[in-house]
Parts: sequence; C-alpha cells; structure tokens
Amino acid sequence: MADRPMRLVLIGDGESVHLLKWALALAAQPRVDLWAVSSRGFLPAFDAVVPSERRLALGHATRHGGGNVAVLRQLPRVARWLQQVDADWLHAHYLTSHGTLAWLARWGWRLRARIAGSAWGSDILVTPQRSAALRWLTTRVLRACALCTSDSAHMGQRMHELGAGEVMVFPFGLDELPPPAGPKDVALFYANRALEPLYRPERVIETFASLARDWPEARLVVAHDGSLAAALRVQARACGLSVGDLEQGARVQFTGRLDAVQQARWYSRAQWYLSLPASDSTSVSVLESLAHGCIPLLSDLPANRELVRHGDNGLIVAEGTPIRRADLQGLAARAGAIAQTNRQWVAQHGLFAPCVATFLARLRQIQDARLA
Repeated sequence: MADRPMRLVLIGDGESVHLLKWALALAAQPRVDLWAVSSRGFLPAFDAVVPSERRLALGHATRHGGGNVAVLRQLPRVARWLQQVDADWLHAHYLTSHGTLAWLARWGWRLRARIAGSAWGSDILVTPQRSAALRWLTTRVLRACALCTSDSAHMGQRMHELGAGEVMVFPFGLDELPPPAGPKDVALFYANRALEPLYRPERVIETFASLARDWPEARLVVAHDGSLAAALRVQARACGLSVGDLEQGARVQFTGRLDAVQQARWYSRAQWYLSLPASDSTSVSVLESLAHGCIPLLSDLPANRELVRHGDNGLIVAEGTPIRRADLQGLAARAGAIAQTNRQWVAQHGLFAPCVATFLARLRQIQDARLA
C-alpha cells in the first residue's frame, strides 16, 4: 500500500494563490496523484500542476465570510465527479464552505475517500461566532475530518474546542529560505500587509509617527494597496510626516503592490518590520520578515505571541500604547543575534515543503491503519 500513489483531491478556491501554493507543494512530493475541485475557476498556473482533465471548476463567486449556499447547489455535480475520481483523500480548504461540500459529498454519496480539512483563519476564529447554526456546521465538518491542519497553535486549540480530533499545526510557510540579509538600515521600517481595515494600516502610521517624533532618521516604507491607500497618505501628512520618495528625503514612502523580488529587497534593507492587524493567524509576511533578519513589531494576538517573545526577538505592541525609540534600543543593540535566531527558527519550523511531506506521511499512516 505504501508504494501506491495517493489519490488526493484538493477542494477550495482555485483562483487563490494560497490553494495554488498547496497544489505546488503537494505535486512536488513523490507518489501523489493530485486532482482539484474549485468553487470558482483556476489560476493559469494550475495548468502546470493539475491537468485540466483532473480538475472541476464550479464557477461560483465564493465569499469566505459566508453566503455560500450556491456552492452547495453544486453538490450533486461534485459528488458524481468525485465518484468517478475515487480518491483516497478529499483535502478541503476553508471548512465552512469547501469543508461542508466535502462532508456532504462523502456522506450522501458514500464515497470511500476520507477528509482532511485545512483551516484558513476566519472559518474557525470568526464564522462559528456568527450564529449557533454556523457553529454547529463547523463542529460537524471538523468531526468529519480524519485529520485537520492549522497554521497556529491558538487556532488549533480552538478547533479542538469545536470538535476536531487530530490537528497538525504548522505554518503556511516559505517555499525556501532567502539568502542572509546584508547590512541593515537601522532606521528603516517596513510594512506590507494589505491596506484594508482588517490589517489596520492606520495603526502602523500612528505607531511610526510616535517613533519618528524623537528619531529624525527613521523612515517607513508601506507596500501593498487597498481601499485605505488614499486615507493613509492624508493621515501620514496630518502626523507631520512627509510623503514621497525616501531617496528625496521623505519620511514615508508608499510603493503600491510589489512583486516577490521587490519585496525581498525591502525586507533585506529594513531593520524593523511592522504588522498590526486586528485578527491574524501565522502570517507568511511575518515569516518572510523573520527569514530576512528583520526585527518584528507585531500586534498583541495569540498567533503573534507564538512567534515573538516580547523584548527578546521582537516587540508585541500593546493596544493603545505608543512606542518610543527608547523602547527599541535593547533590541537594536542585539539586532545581529536576533536576526540569526529568527532566521534559524524559520529554517527549522517555517518552510512549507517539509511540513507538507510530514502531512502526507500522516495521511498514509491513517490510510494504512484503516486497511490493516
């Protein structure tokens, strides 16, 4: 049994780069026969990973916040397709939509496949709180999973509380470790979360403005885009911060969306990394900052405290508490050692491929135990 390829069907949003990342990682592992169902379409990059004859696109505009009843109307079509595939595993991503689809298909059509469920964040931390019905649904789906994955211990514990059995915890990590960073700009701060309310970029501006008052050399680069982009420029100027090109003497530079190479350049240059969202699990951006030797300044969230020991390898920024330059001096004095420690942690725990290999090995163990 161990030598037979494992037939695994990804069920999720094929237009998401996150599902594509899972597909790439799974396809790179030996003895995996990969198929995929998407509630919408598929990114073009899927063509090189999962052939079109092994994919089913439902064409629905999935909303992760809920309202996905239309997806369930596709259940008979999905179930009949899964009957033909005859998979060993259905691997559902985002449990309150795609997990429900996998559970109902397996139960209603008596599929032999077992379910592995990967939580993405709000499906566990937000959706079950919205109503008793959604909490019941989340619990039912979790109990239907032979194995679940979570990218933080905090979310994993919440999954257990909601009824999950076995939960593997590993970050949605990096594809590879970047080269070690060269000399850092000790007064450069970098932020690159989406400029949307969830990520509270206005708090990033406030925090930097507090630091900049007694640190004339301090500068901030804000990458990414979003609905708050224009308002943030107004806010920065209202805080007395010049906005423009850092090379021209500005204190804050907004770059817009950057590609991976451009991101790596800023990570490599910046001494400090700012990420202050209202809710988050383990962030890939934070892992990238650690791998590039940045010192993270993060909001006070359980997942962040799994990565940062306050005052040791970064700073947890308490709600409503401004930080000053003096608050960073101890970290700045140990910047080289902190960079090495953070990078080593990512090398040991934050690379995605080894985690996916361990995940597949556990699926095989469960599968073999069932057939024994």
